Amino acid sequence: MTMTRWWWVRHAPVTSHAGTVYGNQDVPCDCSDEAVFRGLAAQLPDDAVWVVTPLGRTRATAEAIARHHGAVPGAFEVEARLAEQDFGDWQGLTHDELAAQRSGAWHRFWLAPAEEVPPGGESFAAVSARVAQAIAALTRRHAGRDIVCVSHGGPIRAALGHALGVTPEQALAFSVDNCALTRLDHFAAPAAPGPDPAGGDLGGSWRIALVNARAHLAA
Repeated sequence: MTMTRWWWVRHAPVTSHAGTVYGNQDVPCDCSDEAVFRGLAAQLPDDAVWVVTPLGRTRATAEAIARHHGAVPGAFEVEARLAEQDFGDWQGLTHDELAAQRSGAWHRFWLAPAEEVPPGGESFAAVSARVAQAIAALTRRHAGRDIVCVSHGGPIRAALGHALGVTPEQALAFSVDNCALTRLDHFAAPAAPGPDPAGGDLGGSWRIALVNARAHLAA
């Protein structure tokens, strides 16, 4: 049975956002805490495929880990479907401004329920759908390998929800901290005749090995 291991890392803390909702804006992050990246590097496998998103904070985080990991490839694969949620017109607002704008309608885990579409943006349910598609494509392409993916809080929640088979709304309940590590193992189903299924229908089964692991952060 082919096992593909996904090692998910949320990017380093962002800087200069002044408490605003930044979503998929390309804001910088703070990669100055070398002990954190040294601790992450010690946990990550050799000979892995490394994936980042188009947002610079994921590449900067991957490069910070690479400083302490001799087996990181020179180039990272970029996957746009694993980028953070687009909050549209809400981006640039503070959380208080957004709460006032929405007349107190607030979500207990995140900015809005999973099905709500911010004006000019996308819902978390839409994020979950594109993340599932990206996971399926990359797992097929790199079957049997380790995949280290430096991504964002929303997509990592979506990946956990996908692995568990829960709704996007339920997936929002996961806590995903900056620089924390989550590992999801995929076990491929026996090959069936005919073409591979399309989209996010990967088949097989998932094992949740780590969620929001933070030992290297405490150190």
